[in-house]
Amino acid sequence: MSRWITDWNPEDETFWQERGRRVALRNMITSIACEHIGFSVWSLWSVLVLFLGPAYHVDAAGKFTLTAIPTFIGAVLRLPYSYAVVRFGGRNWTIVSALLLLIPTISATFLIHPGVSYSTLVVLSALAGFGGGNFASAMTNINAYYPQRLKGWALGLNAGGGNIGVAVVQLVGLLVLATAGKGHPAVMTGVYIPLVVIVAATAALSMDNLAVQRDKGALALAARQPQTWSISLLYIGTFGSFIGFGFAFGQVLQVQFAHSYPTPLKAAYITFLGPLIGSLVRPVGGRLADRFGGGPVSFATFVLMAGGAAVVLIASSAKSLGLFIAGFVLLFAFSGIGNGSVYKLIPVAFRERPDGERISGAVIGIAGAIGALGGVLVNIAFRESFLTTKNGDAAYIAFIAYYVLCSALTWAVYLRKARSAAASADESTVTPGVVTPAVEAAAEAV
Repeated sequence: MSRWITDWNPEDETFWQERGRRVALRNMITSIACEHIGFSVWSLWSVLVLFLGPAYHVDAAGKFTLTAIPTFIGAVLRLPYSYAVVRFGGRNWTIVSALLLLIPTISATFLIHPGVSYSTLVVLSALAGFGGGNFASAMTNINAYYPQRLKGWALGLNAGGGNIGVAVVQLVGLLVLATAGKGHPAVMTGVYIPLVVIVAATAALSMDNLAVQRDKGALALAARQPQTWSISLLYIGTFGSFIGFGFAFGQVLQVQFAHSYPTPLKAAYITFLGPLIGSLVRPVGGRLADRFGGGPVSFATFVLMAGGAAVVLIASSAKSLGLFIAGFVLLFAFSGIGNGSVYKLIPVAFRERPDGERISGAVIGIAGAIGALGGVLVNIAFRESFLTTKNGDAAYIAFIAYYVLCSALTWAVYLRKARSAAASADESTVTPGVVTPAVEAAAEAV
């Protein structure tokens, strides 16, 4: 059963109210469930490293590498996953991408045990990268279902429901550590095997394919747009921070505050909090961007993220655990809001173009892939900082510098130029009935 929809026009209010809203919501609910499990599998190694005690002979640097590898593989897979939605259809690819998650879960369940070689652990962590690609395909798919006025909310909700998988997998890890103990990582990974089967079956029964998505040239076209790369750089700052901190936070706590978190169980009690908050506020970022514009919200977010990173740096130097955790919670929260607001920039940036819809879907894949690479950079920054200085201060300084850069980029591209264009339009004669791209962008941004 192919279940292709060929007549889809969400901008038509009558169509949306009578049919579109119901179909879009049904597809988004299932998309969120599949993406959620994908994120959980992608994040498995943020928890599995807590099970790797002395019997595995893996030091702190080696554990940071094991969390960076799935982040990198997931980032690389986001582009082909986004294209796969265009090529095979949202429903069809959701089924396939969900079933692919059986590879990392089953292999980890049977192969992780004391005495296993480090190279085997590297391969197993790489397989978890399959879960990272699901985000791009899900976002590309759902973007096509919703009208322009609701895209910020829809993309924020879809992404937030998936992102929360980072927190949930850590809660699952906490439960396993508290009951079975750190000697049973197979219990941790085995939990997800039936869940993968369930979400794949649900996608087969409830989702549709949109024929409007069958556009093979959109990715190359999007890659030629300057806006694609400015948005991608901003997404490194928001999503890269979220996923990077989500993977590394438990290890950072155990290494930098070993006296307070000497066991994996104690670290797991706190590590889920940041990803949970960051996931829950992502739809808020989308809503704020719908209301005030993606530019202003993103600019404020980066300023606040720089402040949060400064709090973490101060706490690290003062060895203040409470302030350290508070600073990281702020970073997770603001990165979640920024995730939603930066994605709102995508449909707005290309809305004045007749081919804007096809470009927006492709940009989601590109920005998602590049943004996820930011998670790799976060783990590398921590690894190098702890190797050279025995603390994370150098990494925190690097984060502050990047957030300041993102603030400046947002101001230059999405605030200053837009306001200048709006001011110029007020002072000049505009042909009646004609809205220039600059004025259109200015109206959305300010």
